Amino acid sequence: MLSTLYNASIHAYQTVLRLAAPFHEKARLMVEGRRNWSDQLADKLAGNTAPIAWFHAASLGEFEQGRPVIEAFRQHFPDHKILLTFFSPSGYEVRKHYNGADYVCYLPADTPTNARQFMALVKPRIAFFIKYEFWYNYLRELKAADVPIISFSAIFRAKQLFFKPYGGFYRNLLTYFDYLLVQNAESVELLRSIGVTNVTLAGDTRFDRVKQVADAKKDIGLAASFKANGKNLSQPLWVIGSAWQADMDVLIPVINQFSKPLKVIIAPHEINDEEIERWRKQLNGKSIRYSETQSSAFDPSTLESFDVLLIDNIGMLSSLYQYGEFAYVGGGFGKGLHNILEAATFGSPVFFGPNYKRFQEAVDLVRNEAAFPVNNSAELTRCFARLYDDSAYYNSASWKARYYVERNIGATAKVMEVVENILKRRARGD
Repeated sequence: MLSTLYNASIHAYQTVLRLAAPFHEKARLMVEGRRNWSDQLADKLAGNTAPIAWFHAASLGEFEQGRPVIEAFRQHFPDHKILLTFFSPSGYEVRKHYNGADYVCYLPADTPTNARQFMALVKPRIAFFIKYEFWYNYLRELKAADVPIISFSAIFRAKQLFFKPYGGFYRNLLTYFDYLLVQNAESVELLRSIGVTNVTLAGDTRFDRVKQVADAKKDIGLAASFKANGKNLSQPLWVIGSAWQADMDVLIPVINQFSKPLKVIIAPHEINDEEIERWRKQLNGKSIRYSETQSSAFDPSTLESFDVLLIDNIGMLSSLYQYGEFAYVGGGFGKGLHNILEAATFGSPVFFGPNYKRFQEAVDLVRNEAAFPVNNSAELTRCFARLYDDSAYYNSASWKARYYVERNIGATAKVMEVVENILKRRARGD
């Protein structure tokens, strides 16, 4: 009965997407990306005889979380082909040309027919679901085909349906997984409380990804010069990353009222020219856009006269954090906090909005006084001023931020240990 309702809800969702597609860009991409999916996938796989490892990510964030495992799998098992699927356009449209996978596509809607067709085409040797993905029909088909199923970097909370009296259908989904590799001890305890014992505390592979990104950071000469103020008189720098309007509503009064030496770099979450120009008008200090500094008419010697540098391109933020003494990461006044680990790995104390408690790393850093949630401009002013003025307090927060990332590196190795055991047993016929 519940499976019938589940399948009906999947069909209803597809209908809503098709109706919304002419008016909503994300819906349009999801519909068009899945059109004739079986023919497209058959063409991609034509002639392949190698075993396939299937990795599934909901969106871009989950992909980045799973990327260290994908790349470790490629290194350890070069005889396998890798299929990467996405649910959301935010992942697929950005990473559809990712060269760490042999095939990249949208995951077809989780209907019984689609799941059977997908399995018949792919015939995966092993399947990975990153963090939050529990698709009933795909899990059922994988289990029926005796394909090992691994969920990694998963995290569970008491409010989820799995742990409700009426959540039997969703609890049953967990029984399909051969291994649930989770981020924290709370998840282990919650799962065991409902009789799920195939669970291992492995940590969060995002820490491994952040280390990869930090190790591959780019030197951004303009940012270094901007901070140096043109005279090698380095000023404290505040890097504001993935900012939304709700974040800037809190930040702009703080920046305008702060009277001590400070440079500010602002990287919006989305590049919107009108929004950037509106922020410039609201800022009292002299500002410049990164694109303006790339003009042949720009005089680099004038850079010292600017107080705020606005980044109007994609791809620089993770490297910009290396130059900052302080960081603010956006999303905490909206649906969810963006990546704070990219800043923390460089020892930057991090500020963000109040909606952070679904993010274990934010909870941990707040508990350790290396991150600081704020509700309004007044709170942000007080927190920022204390860190700015008290060097001992700042140094402690900075050390704690960097150390927190360093001590949590290693989840990828734990995942790969499980994978190697599985595939070795399969190779022996155990």
